Amino acid sequence: MSKEKFTSIWDALEDTPEAAENMKVRSSLMMALKAHIERAGWTQAQAAKQFHVTQPRISDLLRGKIAVFSVDSLINMTASAGMRVELRVLEAA
Repeated sequence: MSKEKFTSIWDALEDTPEAAENMKVRSSLMMALKAHIERAGWTQAQAAKQFHVTQPRISDLLRGKIAVFSVDSLINMTASAGMRVELRVLEAA
């Protein structure tokens, strides 16, 4: 068994650093959107209307189906919800 250590689950699961970074961004956006829905107390239908998507898309979001979302679609949903995305780019360790 390997004793290799990873800084993120995505680093361990993905084949390339590029894929891992993409998954980290998507997962962060999804968690922020889910938290926003919960804070607002919205139903899936209310969130769908606010985010300009269908209710099944909100269901996918809340169930963590990361593979069905692109970074672009998640950023569009955050903007539709009145949220703002900030990005920080750091040197790799």
